[in-house]
Amino acid sequence: MMRIGVITISDRGYRGEREDASGEVIREMVRGLGGEVAFSTVVPDEQEEIKRVLIQGADEMGLDLIVTTGGTGVSPRDVTPDATRAVIEQEIPGFAEAMRMEGLKKTPHAMISRALCGVRGRTLICNLPGSPKAVREGLEVILPAIPHAVAKLQGDPGECGGE
Repeated sequence: MMRIGVITISDRGYRGEREDASGEVIREMVRGLGGEVAFSTVVPDEQEEIKRVLIQGADEMGLDLIVTTGGTGVSPRDVTPDATRAVIEQEIPGFAEAMRMEGLKKTPHAMISRALCGVRGRTLICNLPGSPKAVREGLEVILPAIPHAVAKLQGDPGECGGE
């Protein structure tokens, strides 16, 4: 059973000024992976706090997948990719590239997303944008590949070229 963490990065959400609609979209969509959301939190747009919860989820909780929402753009407070890059050991650029390519079909603004995906230990970490619509669109793109990626991280010796 896949153990999943959802981290919403939002100053306003952290202060209780905004509902965590994007986190709810993630929780709803990952249920189809046959796992459980074992951890869910809202943190402010603070790089050290984001790093802390990513490390906690990967190292201390042993989550298989952590999905973040928010802080992936170019605003001064958008530091999620920076925090993620600081804690991952390997980047998996194909996930983020696929999300941006699909997003570009809907808006040219998709190209300014700095979202990234990578691995810390045996945990897959994926950044998603902050809006519920962009979360749904991005997660729809990468969701089919997540179980295989997690299985490989857990040591699955099977071939990757299967259908």
